[in-house]
Amino acid sequence: MNDNRKALLKFALSFALILAAYLPTLKWFYDRWTYSESYYGHGFLIPLASLFIIWQRRRILRSIKLSSDLTGLALVAVCMAVHLASSALRIYFISGFSMVFAIYGLVIFSFGKKIAGNLIFPIFFLLAMVPLPLVLISNLTVKLKLFVATASTFVLNHVGFPSVRDGSTIIMPNSHIVVAAPCSGLRSLIALLTLGVLFSYAIKMSYPKKIALFMSSIPIALTTNLIRITALAIVNDLYGEKVAMGFFHDFSGFAVFGLAFVMLYGVSRTFEGGGYEAE
Repeated sequence: MNDNRKALLKFALSFALILAAYLPTLKWFYDRWTYSESYYGHGFLIPLASLFIIWQRRRILRSIKLSSDLTGLALVAVCMAVHLASSALRIYFISGFSMVFAIYGLVIFSFGKKIAGNLIFPIFFLLAMVPLPLVLISNLTVKLKLFVATASTFVLNHVGFPSVRDGSTIIMPNSHIVVAAPCSGLRSLIALLTLGVLFSYAIKMSYPKKIALFMSSIPIALTTNLIRITALAIVNDLYGEKVAMGFFHDFSGFAVFGLAFVMLYGVSRTFEGGGYEAE
């Protein structure tokens, strides 16, 4: 057995042991990803995206001489200690973060720092699959609900639909609409931020432009959700709740995310000034 195969076998066995140790955290991932009102339904796709990026870099990785570094093993040990403590306290999002760092440490230990350096993005992109704490999600949801209700009321009053806001409820002459948690825009914001990270990685441009592209995900997500809520309020007032909260409600959700994707792509093309990075 040559050295490369030995290194791969060492990594595979160690990785299997790490996954076994993190089984409670992985179960928590699954539960949060599959929850009926989950904000992390895209969580299943994150590891696949990371694997695809690694596959794209296969030629570069093959050209690097493998080595082993014990600092990686030390990092794994620290991460395992964090995992045990956070699992005991049931703070699983911290455990999830530690798992990603443990994988990075394992790569350093199995293949060396040069390989790990070339895999920084696909490894740490896995952080995007770790759900945020429910307390933070709840606070963000409340703030976004009030924001979109306030902004939609402002727009409605300026397009000929007199309205007032009461909390997260928009009251109009013939109807009212409640901006509930699923309509806060947090789900699309998290998903679009994830796409923004991928776009920023893939586009060949300066780092300030990459940061600007990523940050553009926030106003794009907020704007498209504002368009959706305003449209729902108008349809609800003109045609009634049955029409607004039926097919139009579901269709508008897909439509505005498609619009957000197009807008993000447009911003990336504006910043790009060239092609995608070729590996």
